[in-house]
Amino acid sequence: MSLVVGLVGSVVTVQAQDKVAFATNWKAQGSHGGFYQAVADGTYKKFGLDVEIVQGGPQINTRALLSAAKVDFLLSVPQNVLENYRANIPTVMVAALLQKDPIAVMAHPGKFKDIADMRRAQTIYVARPAQFSWWPWAKRAFDLSDDQVKAYNYTMAPFLANPESVQQAYATSEPLYIDAFKPDVFLLADYGWSAYSSVIETRTELVDDNPDLVSRFIDATMIGYSNFLYGDRTPAYDLIRKDNPEMTVEKLDAEVNEILRLGLIDGGDAVERGIGAVDLKRFSKFYDDMVDVGLYKPGEIDLAKVVTDKFVNKAVGVDIRKRAQGN
Repeated sequence: MSLVVGLVGSVVTVQAQDKVAFATNWKAQGSHGGFYQAVADGTYKKFGLDVEIVQGGPQINTRALLSAAKVDFLLSVPQNVLENYRANIPTVMVAALLQKDPIAVMAHPGKFKDIADMRRAQTIYVARPAQFSWWPWAKRAFDLSDDQVKAYNYTMAPFLANPESVQQAYATSEPLYIDAFKPDVFLLADYGWSAYSSVIETRTELVDDNPDLVSRFIDATMIGYSNFLYGDRTPAYDLIRKDNPEMTVEKLDAEVNEILRLGLIDGGDAVERGIGAVDLKRFSKFYDDMVDVGLYKPGEIDLAKVVTDKFVNKAVGVDIRKRAQGN
């Protein structure tokens, strides 16, 4: 813990800065912009936080970093908190950054009219983690088959070479990087997939023992996102590109524009409740869906121990959006 000394009138104030380590779910990108904005513009410092952002990536097990207390917060997915409960690892979801999961399936232009029509697809490229999340749900909902599946190894070459194929994608990523054509993109959230995405997860002990720190981190982060989406993003862009030189301003702009167009972060409940909003009934529905497809047993997970809404739904940052939009 470091000390920040400031002069207010003739009174010297000393504010403690709590050190916080936060791990992202992948290399620095546009969807992480609010965290970087809160670092760059001093929002975290205003909330008494000295935040270190730890990049995720293909060879980095950030889940292990959280359980080992190497980081304090983690950008995660709802399935992780469910799996942690099943493995007796006490973690809890405290905010939902993406109100819509950006997971989608994409196809060559005009090949399929909707996801159900993809039962005609010759091949569907699906990454292994999806076998334990959205794929069982989509398979059941749209009468798709495991026989269609081939492994998606994060290269688009096989999909591009086969017009009869379909590939999983993030709406804010792969579809934006195809130069040969503009793919048809089908967002699973538009077809009934109720999962949140990019949720903020922390250790249960931190929620129990230091709820003030959790609250300050969540509030500062949501203000960071409001400033990022509706203000000058340059400070965040600079830090993102420093961490991940593969990102360009053009790529970042394309990703953020898609986030705004689809209402991934500031849509749904976030409009009134603020970015990061959590609806416990919606989370329960997601769990019921996972039970229905056989990934969990009824009553196997105590949802009260894996998700909380006490740090969100306070309309933090909504005033920033309204001012930016002239409301």
